[in-house]
Amino acid sequence: MTIQTILKMGDPRLLRVAQPVTQFDTPALHQLVQDLRDTMKAANGAGIAAPQIGADWQVVIFGSNERNPRYPDRPLVPPTVLVNPVITPLGEEEESDWEGCLSVPGLRAMVPRFRRIHYRGMDEFGQIIDREADGFHARVVQHECDHVWGKLYPMRVRDFTQFGYTDVLFPEISAAEDD
Repeated sequence: MTIQTILKMGDPRLLRVAQPVTQFDTPALHQLVQDLRDTMKAANGAGIAAPQIGADWQVVIFGSNERNPRYPDRPLVPPTVLVNPVITPLGEEEESDWEGCLSVPGLRAMVPRFRRIHYRGMDEFGQIIDREADGFHARVVQHECDHVWGKLYPMRVRDFTQFGYTDVLFPEISAAEDD
């Protein structure tokens, strides 16, 4: 088990566009995916992207077969490794909902996202992933993929009156379960 340090907002590595993966099913890629899994699990993340642990690759993981204590009322998202992601909105409809981020600890904001998306990429073995998603699943995918494009969720906030500390906004979420 290798838990990596999660970079925090302000680190310039979080603002760069990550490099596409060109070789699949390699020991280095498998180790990166395992490090992401271990780090996400240790931090109670809904997802995590390679740039968040300082790896300059277009690799994100998200989802779990278990409820996330940071988002206890949200539906399950299938566990996924997504490499070189491409997202296409399915319509113009957006939804705003609360988001947090392991790289922006202790804060949450109301963030607009496309309600329905199509996403495509590959898994770590080079097998094609081609899915449609809506609601929370679509939100998680968009949030994680933003990381490989050098964006953090505060860059998408439109109403800063709905941006604050998690312990104030959501006192029912214990500090041990949050960012």
